[in-house]
Amino acid sequence: MNYHQYHPIDVVNGPGTRCTLFVSGCEHQCRGCYNQATWSPSSGHPFTQQLEDRIIADLNDSRVQRRGLSLSGGDPLHPQNVAAILKLVERVKSECPDKDIWLWSGYLLGELTEAQQAIVDQVNVLVDGKFEQDLADPALDWRGSSNQIIHCFKLE
Repeated sequence: MNYHQYHPIDVVNGPGTRCTLFVSGCEHQCRGCYNQATWSPSSGHPFTQQLEDRIIADLNDSRVQRRGLSLSGGDPLHPQNVAAILKLVERVKSECPDKDIWLWSGYLLGELTEAQQAIVDQVNVLVDGKFEQDLADPALDWRGSSNQIIHCFKLE
């Protein structure tokens, strides 16, 4: 898996202070997408064990309290990202159990593959659906267009 950006401190992509990872790879290629540079799975930088370790360390850093991890892109559920994202979310749940995980995807909840669903089973919030430029609304919280749905899951 490749990624474009990692923000160890972010207050824009989800509630509270968070760590945010923008991954590479998106099959949807929505008209009006603000992050077109992430569409190619080979763009950006390789996602390494070192970066994964840094994300865990940042989430556990008591000097800057973070509410959780946000995963965006590109699309974290792109087929080439599934294995690395599953490993990451399972590790966050294990080593940072008090942190939440938000994930944005163009794939719809009801149409996920078994592998994609295994990731969603680990996240607290999924924002699903392609960005639709004709339905864009800057007043919406946590999504770009009104067709996108915010799914909140209670995980124990």
